[in-house]
Amino acid sequence: MVGCAGSMPGPDGPASCYLVEQDGFRLLLDLGNGALGALMRYVELADLDAVVLSHLHSDHCIDLNALYVARVYGPYSGGRRLPVLGPQSAAHRLADAYGLRRDPGMTGTFDFRTLPQQVDIGPFRLRTARMAHPVEAYAVRLDGSHGSLVYSGDTGPNDDLPALAEGADVLLCEASFVHGEDNPADLHLTGVQAGEVAARSGVGTLVVTHVPPWNDRQVAAAEAATVFGGTVTAATAGLVLDVGR
Repeated sequence: MVGCAGSMPGPDGPASCYLVEQDGFRLLLDLGNGALGALMRYVELADLDAVVLSHLHSDHCIDLNALYVARVYGPYSGGRRLPVLGPQSAAHRLADAYGLRRDPGMTGTFDFRTLPQQVDIGPFRLRTARMAHPVEAYAVRLDGSHGSLVYSGDTGPNDDLPALAEGADVLLCEASFVHGEDNPADLHLTGVQAGEVAARSGVGTLVVTHVPPWNDRQVAAAEAATVFGGTVTAATAGLVLDVGR
């Protein structure tokens, strides 16, 4: 877990970014504010094999601009375009953020691809489901030979997330809101709601994440544990999990 702070970087780590590795293949789930520098502690940037963007809010995608700088001006290109899977407008959104013309934008450095419902990438079978969020947003499931990981991205309550997560070894689920408060609809989950997703889907381990700096991740985890009887962990920057071994 490179970064797991919700909505913005926090005092103890960057915004959303998760490095998933199997058989030498290195895939990033999101690359939010402040994540690129922290990522360099764990992997050589030239060794990245793919980036998957759940959606195009800055706390999930904006450090792709920093990766663009590193690959264009630094020794980090690996001699190839890096596949970036995300919402259809990702190439234009990131070119606009950097101040580039949309054509060619960053396409000489990144191979932008629209997130499909299902695709094989490296050692993983990747599946997605559309989530309840103000912008086009997806949850992502990765099934590999060692186990299965589901990442909620950002979402309000919906039925497609527990369906996607059914039987997964690990559910990495956002829990931005506090239970009992007057929370907006179709934006984020509470810890209780994350626990309900885990219970409905029968996952092995729930990791609550995307807790903003003004809330307490341990409170979110405790909320989840009131409705989910399995293992509950609060995400922290630098945490390493062996999935399904």
